[in-house]
Amino acid sequence: MFAVIRHYHFNPKDSAEIDRRVHEDFVPIVKKAKGFVRYYWLDSGKGEGASVSVFNDKAGADESVHLAADYVREHLSKVLTQKPEIIEGPIKAHD
Repeated sequence: MFAVIRHYHFNPKDSAEIDRRVHEDFVPIVKKAKGFVRYYWLDSGKGEGASVSVFNDKAGADESVHLAADYVREHLSKVLTQKPEIIEGPIKAHD
């Protein structure tokens, strides 16, 4: 399995809108990626958020990176304060 972690920075006042967009708009998109297993979004409430996406293979993880980049560019670029940080790799341990 492969995972992608994305770390976002934004104004805390935009948290509710970002949370809504991720839940209503982006989750249905990422679920269509090849080998999708699970998606999580967390919001620190302090202007930072992170997502964790899990896929059966690297191809699905790579596809999700492109899907997220397209979505952010089209829908969230105006509310993010810096470019998202992305970590992608094979899952080495889980329960």
